[in-house]
Amino acid sequence: FPSHDNKVFISTFPFGERNDFPLEMLTNNEVKFICNPLKRKLTEDEMCSLAKESSVIIAGTEPITEKVFQNAPHLRHISRVGVGLDSVDLQAAQVRGISISYTPEAPAPAVAELTIGLIINLLRNIHLANDSMHAGKWNRFFGRRVAEITLGIIGVGRIGARVLRRTAAFGTPRILANDLLPNLDLNREFKLEWVSKKEIFRQADVITLHVPLTPRTRSLVGDVEISLMKSDALLINTSRGGVVDEQALFEALKSQKIAGAAVDVFEEEPYRGPLADLPNCLLTSHMGSMSLDCRSRMEIEATEEAIRFLKGQPLLSPVPQEEYDLQSEFKREP
Repeated sequence: FPSHDNKVFISTFPFGERNDFPLEMLTNNEVKFICNPLKRKLTEDEMCSLAKESSVIIAGTEPITEKVFQNAPHLRHISRVGVGLDSVDLQAAQVRGISISYTPEAPAPAVAELTIGLIINLLRNIHLANDSMHAGKWNRFFGRRVAEITLGIIGVGRIGARVLRRTAAFGTPRILANDLLPNLDLNREFKLEWVSKKEIFRQADVITLHVPLTPRTRSLVGDVEISLMKSDALLINTSRGGVVDEQALFEALKSQKIAGAAVDVFEEEPYRGPLADLPNCLLTSHMGSMSLDCRSRMEIEATEEAIRFLKGQPLLSPVPQEEYDLQSEFKREP
């Protein structure tokens, strides 16, 4: 590349696979770019090697750490395809004057709809019936309707609120909600019960998690929380790997302490752990945002931010200061 000032590394994968308009945007704006050549999630060392000449990274969930920054001296901006920031060392970026933007609204509809699909799937044992039929067996499974359960939503933000609205269409009679800052405006639309997490674990038939991964939410669901749950309770995690203690969940499902779970996100991805051996655990491959429209919108918005940065224009979706403060708060704790 003729200049470090115009070199973009697209670390996330896939990118431009089903809609190549983001790549066209870069080309039309005379931005030089390279795409992730390994076509999978990159490790920290791979990021150090592949991003070392770049001034901008269009990133997914790859680790962007102090070590990466040390090996990428020209880096000035990170444009995150998505909303989670747990993989980026925000303080290290801020010290170096590296700006960060994200696409917080774009993935929300797709993640919410996958969550609804997983809830219905678990309630009606669709995955078990499918496996049975493929094995040549005719088993008719009893299940439960959405309208007959108590639903617990932990995290009622962009995604959690959409899950709430979509679930309400089924006529759910009781919804327990929990959030750091409850959105009481939702009470005008729905009859919500704002309760502690402990009460959600105790009372809910289905618990769905929609929180970012922070030191406060790491292992939010572990042995203690699972011990509070009903024996026929179901757990859904489409938020972030690390929010649920995977070993604790494995033990609970294996011993049938709880009835089932659906997991879309994992501490290490691709996931190859013991949950895959359990029929009462429905697994998907971090595909919450992977609807054609939402993925395209995420990529287009992230690309637009990268181009705006290179042109010296104001960013439309900079990461707010409170995200930096939150990460910094926990780093300072002993």
